[in-house]
Amino acid sequence: MIVIYGIKERLNPIKSNLSDVIHGCMRSVLGMPEDKRAHRFIPLEPEDFYYPGGRSDAYTVIEINMMAGRKPETQKALIKSLFKELDSQLSLAPIDVEITIKEQQPHQWGFRGMTGDEANDLKYKVNV
Repeated sequence: MIVIYGIKERLNPIKSNLSDVIHGCMRSVLGMPEDKRAHRFIPLEPEDFYYPGGRSDAYTVIEINMMAGRKPETQKALIKSLFKELDSQLSLAPIDVEITIKEQQPHQWGFRGMTGDEANDLKYKVNV
């Protein structure tokens, strides 16, 4: 699951394209299937979103929640791909993007009535 935060006036107009760019990176780097998109957008009022100095009102936070298992170099490749594609496709400058990857053990995920460590029919690899 991916959660995206930003100031609503800047985030709302690009939601669909931003989702496409993020999912494209997830597919190309992690091998996620086309139908495995789980994005949540949190558009905020400017007074509810404090961000570091030197950033513009386009500042966007992307939190990627995933099952543990991806190698550090795979995670870094995902982050770098996101920076590159967000800049080239949406003109969202790397200075205005913060990306965090939060890993949880498979037993800490629950979906389709089971935990992640019980799922044996995933259409993607976790250990890449």
